[in-house]
Amino acid sequence: MAIIKKTALVIGAGTGGYPCAIRLGQLGVDAMLVEKDKPGGVCLNVGCIPSKALISATKLAHKAQHASNMGITFPAPVVDMKQMQTWKSSVVKKLTSGVGSLVKANGSEYRQATAEFLAPKRVKLTYSDGKPDDIVEAEHIVIATGSLPIQIPGFEYDGKRIVDSTGALDLDYVPQEFVVVGGGYIGLELGQTFQRLGSKLTVIEGLDRLLPSLDKELAEPVIRQIKADGGEILTGAKAKGWIERDGKAWISIEQNGAMREVSADVILVAVGRVPITRGLALERTGVKLTDRGFIIVDQRLQTNVPGIYAAGDVVGQPMLAHKASHEGEVIAEVIAGRKAINDARVIPAVVFTEPEIASAGLSKAEAEAKGHKVQIGKFPFAISGRALAIDETKGFVQVVIDAQDERILGVHIVGPEASDLISEAALAIEMGAYAPDLSMTIHPHPTLGEAVMEAAKHAIGEAIHIQNAKH
Repeated sequence: MAIIKKTALVIGAGTGGYPCAIRLGQLGVDAMLVEKDKPGGVCLNVGCIPSKALISATKLAHKAQHASNMGITFPAPVVDMKQMQTWKSSVVKKLTSGVGSLVKANGSEYRQATAEFLAPKRVKLTYSDGKPDDIVEAEHIVIATGSLPIQIPGFEYDGKRIVDSTGALDLDYVPQEFVVVGGGYIGLELGQTFQRLGSKLTVIEGLDRLLPSLDKELAEPVIRQIKADGGEILTGAKAKGWIERDGKAWISIEQNGAMREVSADVILVAVGRVPITRGLALERTGVKLTDRGFIIVDQRLQTNVPGIYAAGDVVGQPMLAHKASHEGEVIAEVIAGRKAINDARVIPAVVFTEPEIASAGLSKAEAEAKGHKVQIGKFPFAISGRALAIDETKGFVQVVIDAQDERILGVHIVGPEASDLISEAALAIEMGAYAPDLSMTIHPHPTLGEAVMEAAKHAIGEAIHIQNAKH
């Protein structure tokens, strides 16, 4: 058993860990990155990237079947799920295969091993190939171990009938009936993916509406789309259990005090995620956790134990890859002795449903709760020239501003390419921009981005292509 001395050790090579290790190397810090599984973590391997690959493929098939009003008619698509999975895997491989090389190229060491704390600054590395354990002694240790899907009683994952998001992404056939337990963004993204391929979609949500964490107005276009495509939505409903009968899974559901059954070929359980801290022996460090098991950190991403930091899903919401990457890089700057804190004004969030939803900053209700008197600007894609030309007119852009000084507080988009359009909004809020900054910036025509400009104009009563509201 060898003792290895490092300035910094990063545990977990996901979207929080590997950017941290790369930045540490760039800053000249002697660092090691340790990962027990595949480099890239959840996002690159079983989350963001593979899901968006399947979403992209199925949207193409769906759009081809709804192009007749453009004068183009296609025969029914032939979906080869095995080939689609092969293509998805190739996309994942291209991205994950370079992680280790990038880490090494930037001056940090990369090892595949399981990490376990022996003391606050001592970590044991166990190798799966039988190689003798090593002990790493490091002045700084970063925990970036990610999260796992929550299991609910009676719906333990078996990879066949009951799957988590990882299992759903690996399905090499199209289930006739696809049931999602949980009406959040993960369940709806994957549910609509299989719905576009022909699955009968049923969504079971315990609260009174889908996407409860988002403003109701943003969720409505997605709800309408699910129903328009033949899906069934059961809100205020709880999945109590299931049995196998007649070649199907039959789910017992309690709704409004009554019981009913819904049949399924595959049941996706997507009710949230929990941080991965078990197995690390954190109790040997004294690091404090919340009641839900998340690691408590300050603005410098430091825990209560000097020299131990944490980034990504293990520190709590929002559980987003880009948030994890930013935190990892901040930690690297802190370790290198720079004056860095996690002071981002805004973390944009995207839901890759149909239509897409993207938000940056405060909603109207959140802004008012903080004491702002607000004005709203809104521009529907139904009157956007570009949206009409590509036949994607669902949704709108909404700009929330402070009524007194016209500072931009939030931008919310539901509609085509919302995931790309939101970056302009995030930059505007991060820079402390005002509505005229957006409204007076000349946007190219015809583009979807014009809708952001038009919504900003509408917020200050200067819209050209929509009637201005009286403020």
